[in-house]
Amino acid sequence: MKSVKALSFEPDSSAARFRLSFGLMAAIWILGLVGHFTFLLEWPALALYVLGSIGLVLWRGKKNGEWTEMYLAGGDLRKSLLWGLIGGLLLLLFAMMNTAMMKNQNSAAMMSGMRYLLVNCSLIYLFPVLILAEEFLWRGIMFAAMVERGFNKHLTVFLTTLFFFINHFAVAPVGIMERFFLALMAIPLGIINGYIAVNTRNVWGCVLLHMIVMTSMMVAIRFIL
Repeated sequence: MKSVKALSFEPDSSAARFRLSFGLMAAIWILGLVGHFTFLLEWPALALYVLGSIGLVLWRGKKNGEWTEMYLAGGDLRKSLLWGLIGGLLLLLFAMMNTAMMKNQNSAAMMSGMRYLLVNCSLIYLFPVLILAEEFLWRGIMFAAMVERGFNKHLTVFLTTLFFFINHFAVAPVGIMERFFLALMAIPLGIINGYIAVNTRNVWGCVLLHMIVMTSMMVAIRFIL
């Protein structure tokens, strides 16, 4: 009931989501830095990233009914999916052109770590869960809370894209060159998905775009490079 939500013990839910999203990001980065110097590497940080992001969304959604505030419900779903499809196809075309230019032994060696994780360790099947976690954190919790708290939308797109970029160095359990490659991919993803989120107030087009791009990357790693 709407009246129940109005009587919540947490009158400013956007402030809580803002603090929680930045606190989770800080915890992930610290855990990744510490883990890098142990035999565990970045795996604990990656686990916190996935479980923390999805868990935080589910908790806030079930506790306070903040699905709309986190862009998981409401907004313009149709427009979000349409823009996500168009953006995903454009990035897919760019990725195909880039893969064709990179098709050589050096490129294959550069992505050997990702190939090992995706193919040899069969982690390719877990990528849909990772994509949900990423979009829930960056666009669903953090982005939405920043916009709700009055941040300029362009600044919000820039900052969340920057954090998304940096995060790949904190959680990717691969070599530095592969992390840099993944982080570069995060820039157009963060920008396009940021504007989809702010203009549609719905995160599912961002998920669709992310799925298309990541699928193209996995196909390239699995069958081409």
